[in-house]
Amino acid sequence: MTPVRLPFFCGGIDHLIDLAISEDMGSGDVTTDPLPHPDRLAAGRIFAKEPLVIAGLDIAKRVFEKLDKNSSFSSLHTEGSLATSGQVIAEVKGSIRALLIGERTALNFLQRLCGIATHVRRLTDMVGAKPIRLVDTRKTIPGWRVLEKYAVRVGGAHNHRMGLYDGVLIKDNHIAAFGGISNAILRVRNSVSHLMKIEIEVSNFEELNEALEAGADIIMLDNMNIDEIKSAIGLINGRAIVEVSGRISRENLGLIADAGVDIISMGALTHSAVFVDISMKIAPLTPS
Repeated sequence: MTPVRLPFFCGGIDHLIDLAISEDMGSGDVTTDPLPHPDRLAAGRIFAKEPLVIAGLDIAKRVFEKLDKNSSFSSLHTEGSLATSGQVIAEVKGSIRALLIGERTALNFLQRLCGIATHVRRLTDMVGAKPIRLVDTRKTIPGWRVLEKYAVRVGGAHNHRMGLYDGVLIKDNHIAAFGGISNAILRVRNSVSHLMKIEIEVSNFEELNEALEAGADIIMLDNMNIDEIKSAIGLINGRAIVEVSGRISRENLGLIADAGVDIISMGALTHSAVFVDISMKIAPLTPS
């Protein structure tokens, strides 16, 4: 699998880490502040408490760096690799104050991102080598989109558009606002670059035919059952890329993947992923 890298050039990631630390510390750590020697060296071991896919170790590293610029962080797994229950996935050394303050924030990032990557990996394994793309949506925690979509890629799936700015998707409310499918496609096509594809969501065959006649590049079949999807693919007959969304679950994912669609988009890749269980044990390396 091609390595997936976090876009640290995006200032929002550092801002999010700063916000998380500030949210947790407030005016200070009233439990840790009384330590007699807060700068003494300590080591922490971060370990999985259940099988999981690794994602977000660089974020955990950045948390501790912000609290102690002299800290060192060693990743014992690569992003996207599997960790078994009980395996140490990373080690960190730094002041005991920094490790105690940063523990929960670092683990929160890891548990969420590993949770998404683990959830996504299970779904991509179900699709296997079929020639389709399993993609996410914009159903992400506000402020976390770059990170959550990163974890989706680590899990083996792909990203749909990042936001409203990098891809056209004409949905039902847009159609109503523009006064119909044909007018929506015409006006949007005339306002965007010729390099940008026009995608439109349809929920019935009347809308599908109108979208085809208007020259849509990508057609999203929304909330159609498997028989309707197969009929729609036959009607489209290669004239547009076919995406399917809505009513997709573990139970029907394989059937839809076998139907001949090009893309399956699932908000569940992010909104239904749960935290995985990761813990950290800290021990002083120098006497108090």
